Amino acid sequence: MTLSLRTAPATLLAAVLLVACAGEPTRLAIGSSREQTLRELGTPTAAYALPGGGERLQYSRAPAGFEVNNVDLDASGHVVSVRQELDERLFDRTIQPNVSRWREADVLRTYGRPFEITQVSSFDGNIWTWRYKWQNSPRLLYIYIDPTGVVRRYHTGDDLMLELLAPV
Repeated sequence: MTLSLRTAPATLLAAVLLVACAGEPTRLAIGSSREQTLRELGTPTAAYALPGGGERLQYSRAPAGFEVNNVDLDASGHVVSVRQELDERLFDRTIQPNVSRWREADVLRTYGRPFEITQVSSFDGNIWTWRYKWQNSPRLLYIYIDPTGVVRRYHTGDDLMLELLAPV
């Protein structure tokens, strides 16, 4: 299918409106059914099984966005919690470095796919990075995952990318 110069703006506008129609996860009512959730929020970026037969529907705005919202459903398919995970106040309670049970799969289930994966010579493994905002300041979350898939540490830092791209 090819787009003419006349239809391209209309197609772009339709795509923008479709994305804008997707609901805000934090406004979803506790107790909503899975079907209501999908109707209000659209298709999740990922879905994960939870212990006890529940399911996590993940709505990530990564890689360019700053939020990852997890909608947890119980075994009967009803919403029991909605949480925006990229919140600096939650990192110490959520991320469990050097605990063999907190692994790469747990990171994905919590934060979704990272903005980027890098390596440095001072760490044997990968560093996964997410963008988020803290008090309207762009920040980065770095999680260090060793070759066996265990989370070894994490830290946060300023995201200077937007400042570098801003016109002077």
